[in-house]
Amino acid sequence: MRIAGFFLVLACAGFAADVVVVEQIIAKVNGDIITNNDLIRARRQLIEEMKGRKASEADLTKALAEAEKNGLRDRIDNLLLTQKGKDLNISVDGEISKYIADLMVRMKIANQEDLAKMIQDQTGQTFEDWKSEMRNNMITQRVVRQEVGSKINIKKDEVAKYYEAHKGDFIREEEIYLRELLLSAEGRSPAEVAGLEKKAKDIVARARKNEKFSALVREFSDSQTKNEDGDIGWMKRGNLNKAIEDLVFTGQKNFVTDPIKLPNGWLILRVEDVHKEGQAELEQVENEIMEKLYMPRFQPQMREYLTKLRMDAFLEIKEGHLDTGAAPGKNTAWTDPAQLKPETVSKEEVASRRRMKRALWVVPIPGTKSSSSSKSTAVNK
Repeated sequence: MRIAGFFLVLACAGFAADVVVVEQIIAKVNGDIITNNDLIRARRQLIEEMKGRKASEADLTKALAEAEKNGLRDRIDNLLLTQKGKDLNISVDGEISKYIADLMVRMKIANQEDLAKMIQDQTGQTFEDWKSEMRNNMITQRVVRQEVGSKINIKKDEVAKYYEAHKGDFIREEEIYLRELLLSAEGRSPAEVAGLEKKAKDIVARARKNEKFSALVREFSDSQTKNEDGDIGWMKRGNLNKAIEDLVFTGQKNFVTDPIKLPNGWLILRVEDVHKEGQAELEQVENEIMEKLYMPRFQPQMREYLTKLRMDAFLEIKEGHLDTGAAPGKNTAWTDPAQLKPETVSKEEVASRRRMKRALWVVPIPGTKSSSSSKSTAVNK
């Protein structure tokens, strides 16, 4: 396989020049390349993610239009950040190992061979490709936090000023943030079902001793929210079963319910946070305000940083493709190796150069009285 122009091609030696296009290269970023298939895969992943979130058709259409416009820009961004992370010697091997171990526990997978098969079935990627993509994502996030995020400083007086100017935005309805853990009776033997209540009570006791609820969810829960650590989200009065609602809305933050008997098993709920009805205090919304102030500063500084990385990079883009994050004034014109013509020299030019070299023998050598030709003659004698 070789690179020819902007195609990766496969040719059979000794046969006619039948060229099979494998992938079309559309950009070169330092030592890496971006192919058309990279953008196609990114688009496919976006569709799967949007469908997984049950996004509306309108939201999906909007996201795909954005990806069509900025897909190449985003791919270049990611490569530049990953390359920068490697330059900074950022290592995430420990984080990857921990993530894989946690994933195997959550999915009840005994070995990496079974994990690799699950990943192949769900994503179409090999285990090594999946792990490499995860490593690059983690490195990218570390670079962003270290090189951009850490340099954005929001002062407490700015937060207080925003709060006073937007108090009306922080008038709350009564709501609580919940996580769930379900022990399902479905598909279990009578003996197993009989032991579920005791098991649920043991889990509640562990949770009330400040054992991490999300870890208990990953270990024991049979709910569909297991992979989200049991996250149900914010719930207002009227959105829950009345008996459950009366139970959790009387609880405070970090309250864990007794096991709740359901037709299909036992349910345990934990109150993660509480919003009382009325005006929220500054301390309650400080993090929310910080985020509101942070993002408008982060985005332009992030683009400024990525522009600098582009200025310092070797970057070529195939004609017909647009980097919407291009650095102003930087030449990214594509250089096609197939169009570079080797220097050719005619036989007459070679002969002429040889005659010129021989003629140089008769040029007097500075600092001597004799010529090169006389020396040559003397030697020949």
